[in-house]
Amino acid sequence: MNPKLTDWRGRRVWLVGASSGIGAALAQRLAGLGARLALTARSADGLAALGIGDALILPCDVTDAAALAAARARLVAEWQGLDVAIYLAGDYVPMRAADFDLAVAERVVAVNFGGAMRLAACVLGDLAPGGGIAFVASVAGYRGLPRALCYGPGKAALIHFAECLHFDLAPKGVGVWVVNPGFVATRLTARNDFAMPALMRPEAAAEALVAGLATGRFEIDFPQRFTRIMKLLALLPYRWYFPLVRRRTGA
Repeated sequence: MNPKLTDWRGRRVWLVGASSGIGAALAQRLAGLGARLALTARSADGLAALGIGDALILPCDVTDAAALAAARARLVAEWQGLDVAIYLAGDYVPMRAADFDLAVAERVVAVNFGGAMRLAACVLGDLAPGGGIAFVASVAGYRGLPRALCYGPGKAALIHFAECLHFDLAPKGVGVWVVNPGFVATRLTARNDFAMPALMRPEAAAEALVAGLATGRFEIDFPQRFTRIMKLLALLPYRWYFPLVRRRTGA
């Protein structure tokens, strides 16, 4: 069982991927709950535009391990510690076999999975009982899906990585959470050319994430009217799964 994060007042929280989408909405929500925030994204201007005056702004690219380590060093120097790290950085490019682009695929995986590992490498030694690390993955990581040729594999790897970390850290009282959203209206999902069921606003996603952190459960998934369907699909044998998903998606 993870710690139940219910009181955010004074809690030192590092949000990586905070300039837009769920990250930006979560920054605003946690600021309102009294958390001390460090905010990371590539754009310092984007972070400053959030208007969280007392936040520690740590711009860097999550694919640059040295830059991320330098951001962590500055955070620890300022705060003398860290309670919670949340990895929200992500990239998405719809892709199928006919237009497979290795360079693009490697870039997407480098952000969605490689960056999460780099963050973990930076902060695992800082995390104490009662705190922990959360990773925003996706229901696309449950099972292979059309158009997710470079997105789904990185998210699946991230879920697996979080599961492995949980075995090691939970007995020490350090939380590990995996967050699996469905469709959230962001600049990335705006690239989709298909109807997105149960589409959520980032603010609603941030509320669901905060509520999930208060439960102590390993997985936080939302909206559950959609994620329950994805979980059921993931249980099907391949001989049923492939035809069903093809019919439902027109793949």
